[in-house]
Amino acid sequence: MRPTGDRRWTTGGTGGTGGGTAGGTGAADTAVVAELRRLLREGPFHLALRTALAVRGLPLHRVQHRLAARGIKVGVTSLSYWQQGARRPRHPESLRAVAALEQILELPDGALLRLLTGTGRAGGAGGRPAARSYRALVSVGAAVEQLLDAMELPADGGLHSVGHHERVRIGPAGELCDRESQQIVRAHRDGVDRYLAVHHGDPGCDSARMRVTAYENCRTGRVRHHPEAGVVVAELLFDTRLRCGDTYVFGYGIEDGTGARSTEYVRGFSYAGGQYMLQVRFDEAALPVRCRRFARTGPQAPRTGLADLTPSGRHRAVHLVEQTVRRGILGIAWDWD
Repeated sequence: MRPTGDRRWTTGGTGGTGGGTAGGTGAADTAVVAELRRLLREGPFHLALRTALAVRGLPLHRVQHRLAARGIKVGVTSLSYWQQGARRPRHPESLRAVAALEQILELPDGALLRLLTGTGRAGGAGGRPAARSYRALVSVGAAVEQLLDAMELPADGGLHSVGHHERVRIGPAGELCDRESQQIVRAHRDGVDRYLAVHHGDPGCDSARMRVTAYENCRTGRVRHHPEAGVVVAELLFDTRLRCGDTYVFGYGIEDGTGARSTEYVRGFSYAGGQYMLQVRFDEAALPVRCRRFARTGPQAPRTGLADLTPSGRHRAVHLVEQTVRRGILGIAWDWD
């Protein structure tokens, strides 16, 4: 199987869409105004934007309407992600919106744009190391990011994995039939209410026929397919909205069985830390002659940390356990002959 993974690299999940910004009376507190001035000087961008919205007492839907009146189309979800720090405006239309926000929020020209293009404290997000992008982890990273942009989902889902147990089943023709995941995640920002699962099938797969099932403490939200890349992405919606530091347990599965004979299963990790267990079980009609675990720093990097794995007799399964994962790729590969 070609590289597959979740927003654990998510592992990657996806943070909450947020609501609006609390309104005000028009007479902003002097201390808040002073804080806004400091943030406009030092950043970071998302806190400066959030504070400016609070000072002006403008909820996000009103900001969206004012942008639309200027011929600029930006969703409320994107605005919410910007002021949460979940996503930074980077496309030309988004930067045009930021310039318009400076006028709408009565800020000095260039005050917000400078925070986006500057360095130092303005570029951070609570001091947390930046997650590795999908392009750095999987060969179909561009297709995944295209789907995320269309769904207005942030690059950082606001979650990192504490523990992840994953079981993969290989069918009688050597095809990847399905996989099940049981996960424990922790939120590293407020408002997270979903996780994004990403699955990349083997050559010849049909992503439209793949099925996502929510098993425990979640429900399936939007599901999007990229037929050319063989990718499916799915929102798993939580039953609650997490605060920073909260943990959450959930389980889900993906049915595949549409691709050619599989030769590996891999998972990408954006953040270091957390335990990961992967088990691959083979049908008795299709047993490999050799299985090995491996690691990679990227999809084109050489395999390292190779170790032979011996399938158990009765259950025909191999597994790996990593107590503390590193950023990059972990997987199991097998030979058929």
